[in-house]
Amino acid sequence: MSAATDLTGDNSVARARIAIVGSGFAGLGMAIRLKRARIDDFVILERAADVGGTWRDNSYPGCACDVESHLYSFSFAPNPSWSRRFAPQAEIQAYLQRCAERFAIIPHIRFGHDVTGARWDDESHEWVVQTTRGVIRASSLVLGNGPLSDPIIPALPGLAGFEGETFHSAAWRHDIDLTGRDVAVIGTGASAIQFVPHIQRRARQLHLFQRTAPWVIPRHDRPVSPTWQRAYRVLPALQRVARALIYARHELFLLLFRHPRWMKRVEDVARRGLRKWIRDPERRARMTPNYTMGCKRLLLSDEYLPAVAQPNVSVITAPLREVRADSVVDADGIAHRADVIIFGTGFRPTDPPLAPCIAGRDGRTLAEHWRGSPQAYLGTMVAGFPNLFILLGPNTGLGHSSVVFMIEAQIEQVMLVLRELARRGVSAIEPSAEAQAGFVAEVERRMRGTVWVAGHCMSWYLDRTGRNSSLWPDFTWRFRRRLQRVVRGDYVTVRSPAADVG
Repeated sequence: MSAATDLTGDNSVARARIAIVGSGFAGLGMAIRLKRARIDDFVILERAADVGGTWRDNSYPGCACDVESHLYSFSFAPNPSWSRRFAPQAEIQAYLQRCAERFAIIPHIRFGHDVTGARWDDESHEWVVQTTRGVIRASSLVLGNGPLSDPIIPALPGLAGFEGETFHSAAWRHDIDLTGRDVAVIGTGASAIQFVPHIQRRARQLHLFQRTAPWVIPRHDRPVSPTWQRAYRVLPALQRVARALIYARHELFLLLFRHPRWMKRVEDVARRGLRKWIRDPERRARMTPNYTMGCKRLLLSDEYLPAVAQPNVSVITAPLREVRADSVVDADGIAHRADVIIFGTGFRPTDPPLAPCIAGRDGRTLAEHWRGSPQAYLGTMVAGFPNLFILLGPNTGLGHSSVVFMIEAQIEQVMLVLRELARRGVSAIEPSAEAQAGFVAEVERRMRGTVWVAGHCMSWYLDRTGRNSSLWPDFTWRFRRRLQRVVRGDYVTVRSPAADVG
């Protein structure tokens, strides 16, 4: 019986060559690559009841990708039927479901298995992975759960006493009708930019609590005509050309982030939009950022500014003081009546939720090793954690292109390392501390002078130490080229004690 069919019931113990956490783009991409290499001894541990990761969980109104559809998809599984330039959430979710079925991944997935911890067993050279449905022992562990998997809800004074409804945008309550109600939205990040225009049309009054004004530029979204969809189906090479052109444009866009002065021209575009839609000078001043564009995430929307300009929207820039039974009170003491509070307060990309639960060779967890600043060799492996691979790990996020490209580059590195394990006849491999430190230093060098560290603003890209441990600060093709080989001197390998005894 294969490991993929062993983990069937509660409190079970199973073995697999590879255990994968999560079934979003990262987890599915890894599983499909294993299948294509004729490796079937793996299992995917998924806490939910369906695949999709963040595209399953984030179903708020208006949810869509901010990278063009042709690029935000697997290179080996193009979709000629995208309905829009920027795919909506439901289409991306359906795309991932089709990929899981097309490549026969579903039998390997164990739904309802929430990973609560994992530790490296140095005697058996296995990862012991604890889930809510049992234990699995695996030679290698791949974390594909992503950095945007656990939402943040701030601990506001009085929140527990609020008599209305509250929820985070990543857990949208579709059963709550917002029509004619007073709604408080906390946060103006990437999610709020998308859902605010949709709820503004229904709410009686929308109070938008803005901590920091975002830079917003036009999205220029549009439908993909049936003619073009047919052309992509009949001529797949045409879609590959479209993807290549989009990729090249995004790579060129990186130059703006690397030369902050050049960003001023894009800032002018955003300022023109503010002047066009926000006619009230006082409100426009509150909504004009005071930092260099790109320091925080650059937001794309054709609908946000027109929505915020409507008379039923108020923009509050004073900090939050407390929540009362029927209102949210700002630092000026003004109570804003609310029937519903929606949190658009994001996630913890620099504080991964599983980091305190993954223990390495010395018994210490990832969180203890990182001490508030995640680091990894090639953004993928961590010294002291044998056979552990982190997809979309430290310094693999992007501010200018598609993270699916980065995921695929990392997956190829994982495959190379797995082959190296087999070639050397060893059971454990990890990067040396020196190699990891060298890669982190390389990233720091590439980061210097970019808008992400020279913009003089706080962003979720920065960790608790003030270091940008989220983003890759260079061209993505350079990252892929770096991961297309195994530098053998950068790794430490160990034979299994059981093999030595044999």
